[in-house]
Amino acid sequence: MSDLEKSTTPAGDVSRLAEHLFRQEAGKLVSVLTRIFGLERLQLAEDVVQEALVRALQTWPYYGIPNNPAAWLTQTAKHLALDVIRREKLFLHKQPEIAASIERWSAGPGAADTPLLDDEIKDDRLRLMFACCHPLVPQDAQAALALKTLCGLGTGEIATAFLTSEAAIAKRLTRARQRIRELQIPFEIPAGSELSRRLDGVLQTLYLLFNEGYKASSGANLTRDELCYEAIRLANLLAGHPMGNQPRVHALLALMWLNAARLPARVDAAGNILRLRDQDRSNWNRELIGLGMRHLNQSATGEELSEYHLQAGIAACHCAATDYESTDWARISLLYDRWMEMTDSPVVALNRAVAIANLKGPRAGIKAIEAIRNRAQLESYYLFYAVLGAFKAQLGEFDVAAGHFRNAIQLAGIKSEQAFLSQRLRECEERSRNPMVR
Repeated sequence: MSDLEKSTTPAGDVSRLAEHLFRQEAGKLVSVLTRIFGLERLQLAEDVVQEALVRALQTWPYYGIPNNPAAWLTQTAKHLALDVIRREKLFLHKQPEIAASIERWSAGPGAADTPLLDDEIKDDRLRLMFACCHPLVPQDAQAALALKTLCGLGTGEIATAFLTSEAAIAKRLTRARQRIRELQIPFEIPAGSELSRRLDGVLQTLYLLFNEGYKASSGANLTRDELCYEAIRLANLLAGHPMGNQPRVHALLALMWLNAARLPARVDAAGNILRLRDQDRSNWNRELIGLGMRHLNQSATGEELSEYHLQAGIAACHCAATDYESTDWARISLLYDRWMEMTDSPVVALNRAVAIANLKGPRAGIKAIEAIRNRAQLESYYLFYAVLGAFKAQLGEFDVAAGHFRNAIQLAGIKSEQAFLSQRLRECEERSRNPMVR
């Protein structure tokens, strides 16, 4: 039986499998099709891949899941793309060339995604990422477009990453695609200083992609490891290119490896979230910590100090501590102070407040939160209330803490987070009713 033939195994939860595959394969397929059709037809490439997913959802429940679902999706996308070029007059003048390119496109697993590096970046996904970060694309839309196109993230997930609404993200995406069509931006990797100028947009995209995997914005699971490792793969590819071998790239890679090392310990056997203080540090991956430290050392060349350097330094402090109590909170607080000099992000300021509270106590943490200039942006962020609830509980103000935890539960998008916060709420309610309960 070939890879494309169906399995005799029952289809099972086709929707869940299809969503997983879409996350894994959509970016690869869109990238390949974009290279073939041209960046101005980005929407067409996205539509073809989306239609391939729809076909899977329609056929797999009745005919079974293929032995190689990824190859099935690739073949289906290829056939749909051929149908499009035969149907659209726009492609008549170059139909033979495009058809030949699609036919040469291998359906074998992984064959279309083999990274090759010469003088330019050959990986289609990284090429598309640089194209999405073209300086003529509105800056606030660059990362959103790359996350949507390359990584299969929904507008809701992207909106959470940017602390904004789905409607705002939808407008950004529409504006970016229109700009690409109007300016006929080419699907290419720029050379020299132009590539360097686009690097910040690419790094932000990789950073957001990793963060979505490290702490998912929605769904049943707290983490989505495949997104973390895809971000690391792309960042490694970038660091291996002569133009990408720069301190801030290595700093981002250090941050990713150090945080990825802690992924196995972030949830318990039932998938429930574990706080940093409750994690079994023997489950932290020492090999990945070593990779992170190596890239942190590489990032120290020259005079450059980026936000990624500071975040990697904070992650390194956590990884170096043998337990929660021995964490160097003074060093972490100093790193947050430096970070705040570079950004007005209220999320960074909230994390800084946590570090201050660990160093000086919960009252100091609350004072730091009250000093956040753009605190209103945090009112739709569940961790804002979770942190306040934790501080108030430490001070014995359990009624107030319970109110904060209720707000946090309403805003949390992950079941394990909701379960964790609900447990904290019950503890506060019990302590409020019976102060003698420990």
